[in-house]
Amino acid sequence: EVQLVESGGGLVQAGGSLRLSCAASGLAFEDFAIGWFRQAPGKERVIVACVSSGDRAAYYADSGKGRFTISSDSAKNTVDLEMNNLAPEDTAVYYCAADYYNLGSCRKLAALYNYWGKGTLVTVSS
Repeated sequence: EVQLVESGGGLVQAGGSLRLSCAASGLAFEDFAIGWFRQAPGKERVIVACVSSGDRAAYYADSGKGRFTISSDSAKNTVDLEMNNLAPEDTAVYYCAADYYNLGSCRKLAALYNYWGKGTLVTVSS
């Protein structure tokens, strides 16, 4: 059974930092692209960052460029998202997802991802 478990969410003041972690099990980790998505109340789920399968090339949405860093640890089967200089507009539920795709860069559409975690809430106060 494939499981993706997110951790590290919480309440932080604007300008602060959080590190989210996604622990994957039940899958051939290196064969999957891993993405971090977020969904704010009343809005659609959107990509924040992702890493491709294999070489783990990273992609960042404009919302996180320069502030967020995604990293992968194949020994632990984890993909972390370091978030710095957080702003109230970063408040959302953050989801980790896995996409069985090995033909290039990680994909950006949530609908293409096969497996999802339950999410972790990030709240940034002003």
